[in-house]
Amino acid sequence: MLKVENLNVYYGKIHALKDISFDVKEHEIVALIGANGAGKSTTLKTISGMLRSHTGSTTFCGEDISRIDSYKLITKGLAHVPEGRRIFLQMTVAENLEMGAYTNGGYIKEGLEDVYNRFPRLLHRKNQIAGTLSGGEQQMLAIGRALMSQPKLLMLDEPSMGLAPILVEQIFDIIKELHSQGTTVLLVEQNAGHALEIADRAYVLESGRIVLTGTGEELAESEEIKKAYLGG
Repeated sequence: MLKVENLNVYYGKIHALKDISFDVKEHEIVALIGANGAGKSTTLKTISGMLRSHTGSTTFCGEDISRIDSYKLITKGLAHVPEGRRIFLQMTVAENLEMGAYTNGGYIKEGLEDVYNRFPRLLHRKNQIAGTLSGGEQQMLAIGRALMSQPKLLMLDEPSMGLAPILVEQIFDIIKELHSQGTTVLLVEQNAGHALEIADRAYVLESGRIVLTGTGEELAESEEIKKAYLGG
């Protein structure tokens, strides 16, 4: 579904991504793990057109999307839930969700029903201003807004960041449920233990490079990964 080849991204003189290449197959959960500053979020931003690579290409469903603007990618089935959620704080929950379907206006009614079924807490707060929601509720809203576009690939950037442990479990249960229903997921996550537990495959980034890859199970059992990321 997604093929990333030889990405090199710079912030000024800082070389943030160095020859990044990987792929995501249909119906997989693929995780990108690594420490802060490893290049995980930069990778997602480059895929979704917010940043440009100096080299290489990004292919989505057989089409080169390397030079397509971000706002056009949503119509092709690529949804990005950014780090920090980035919901519309002054709008209601329902208005945020409707904005998620702006390229797919005919799906608003069905989309709202689907999101509210997945996230009953959002139904109870549909008329509440989004900025007054808890952190976990805001994360659910960010994911729900992305689902309103009916994505083929859902990219999640640090969905568990800043959440209490019980909410982290809920968010990962939601990701597993979406996957079981056919959604392909590319997950960036600092919580390596949870990410590897649900991932079909994973890539480890260090200083802008992919240094290790394997199945989620293989990496979870790796002594190197245990020592660096799992507290082993």
